Amino acid sequence: MISKNAKLGNNVILGENVVIEDNVIIGNNVTIGHNVVIRKDTIIGDGCIIGDNTVLGKKPFKASASATTEEKELLPLKIGKYVTIGANCVIYRGAILGDFVFVGDLASIREDVEIGEYTIIGRGVAVENKTKIGKYVKIETNAYITAISTIEDYCFIAPAVTFTNDNFLGRTEERKKYFKGPILRKGARIGANATILPGKEIGEDALIAAGAILTKNAKPGKIYVGSPAKEIKDVPEEQLLKNQSYYKNDK
Repeated sequence: MISKNAKLGNNVILGENVVIEDNVIIGNNVTIGHNVVIRKDTIIGDGCIIGDNTVLGKKPFKASASATTEEKELLPLKIGKYVTIGANCVIYRGAILGDFVFVGDLASIREDVEIGEYTIIGRGVAVENKTKIGKYVKIETNAYITAISTIEDYCFIAPAVTFTNDNFLGRTEERKKYFKGPILRKGARIGANATILPGKEIGEDALIAAGAILTKNAKPGKIYVGSPAKEIKDVPEEQLLKNQSYYKNDK
């Protein structure tokens, strides 16, 4: 079903059972898989690929006990040029994806999320609401990015990393004043299965080792290991972001 009010560009390829609602705008040379649902007002740039069974522009449902989901009018989902979105993904209304973003199968990206260009969101990753992710970031399989987090450019987040934002673990109304996810500064890296406690800041080029539990802020350019994580040494000079061939310094 394609709304008569939708605008499709040239050379748009549609799979079977695609639903495109009112006021959707789709650019040129876009490929859309089978059983895709594109909710009203969604904007999709040129050259995008959308995998089977994906839902774009979904409005959030609010659980009665939810502390971070607001009932408000959201801007349309906006997807940049040459974005690839895998199968069985759900991307909410109010999100913005920059050009050349890649989203793996089974990923979920909530409302009020901004993702910069060339960033990779891996298979099964959950990005919760009110989160900002920079450009050239890589978030690997099954990582959990909690609401109200900040991830700057060129960060790396390994599989099964967990962000947290509630020091009170769901108890007392007082906790709602203090919700805050982690902050990763440019070039920060986190190893597999690490857990980052609410509001902790990881400095530029810092490295949090696999399995670590970060309970305090991490200094720039330092390596942290263990539970609780402790500083052990400097990140080697050859591993610093400024020394990588792919790094593009915008300053």
